[in-house]
Amino acid sequence: MRRHPCRGEAGREVSDPSNVPSERGAEVGRRIGVGLMYGLWRPRVLGSWKVPATGPVILAVNHSHNIDGPMVIGVAPRASHFLVKKEAFIGPIATFMRATGQLEVDRSTADRTAISRALGVLANGGVLGIFPEGSRGDGDFASLRSGLAYFAVRSGAPIVPVAVLGSTDRRGRLIKALPPLRSRVDVVFGDPFEAGDGSGRRTRAALDEATIRIQKHLTAHLDNARRLTGRQEDAGRPAER
Repeated sequence: MRRHPCRGEAGREVSDPSNVPSERGAEVGRRIGVGLMYGLWRPRVLGSWKVPATGPVILAVNHSHNIDGPMVIGVAPRASHFLVKKEAFIGPIATFMRATGQLEVDRSTADRTAISRALGVLANGGVLGIFPEGSRGDGDFASLRSGLAYFAVRSGAPIVPVAVLGSTDRRGRLIKALPPLRSRVDVVFGDPFEAGDGSGRRTRAALDEATIRIQKHLTAHLDNARRLTGRQEDAGRPAER
């Protein structure tokens, strides 16, 4: 587990408005995402009303396919800013992602700039999207990084678990790296919950405890999402890539 950022690391730049990504840009990205996701696939969205209409929120999304982030951006009821690995910021795509308020993060270190900007999103009452597993995998929340707990405890923002199911069922005919066009992808939003224990502690032990607490909530939500969508058979099946 990587070290937790110190309290002061994130706090130095949060107050600088120019360092926080554009909410207007994120809304433009959401509208573009709506057109793309509903135009290319058939999203079935459950529980989107559970996302608080105002105030800071963290969307904790399972991650098994590259479209998971864009899919959530397109179907979520509010504009969102996702933490995205720096390797994805290439060429014109990088320009688009920055313009739509997505956050570039260096996963090899405690990226102070990314931490500061993410906390700035929450301080401004925005929506922060995180893949708590850190990278693509089976999307089962089996192994979480400590970042989600840090942002939740540091900001006090509630976490809304999000399960994206069906994105890895089959490969597309035209583009193997994408799900088949017009195939169904389920996105299930869960009940918001608090990561902290109410004590206000921000010690490493408190963050480790919060990570365990978060994992229980996320795995329970994923199990429930599979039942709701009839995708119980997906459990334990390796993602197709």
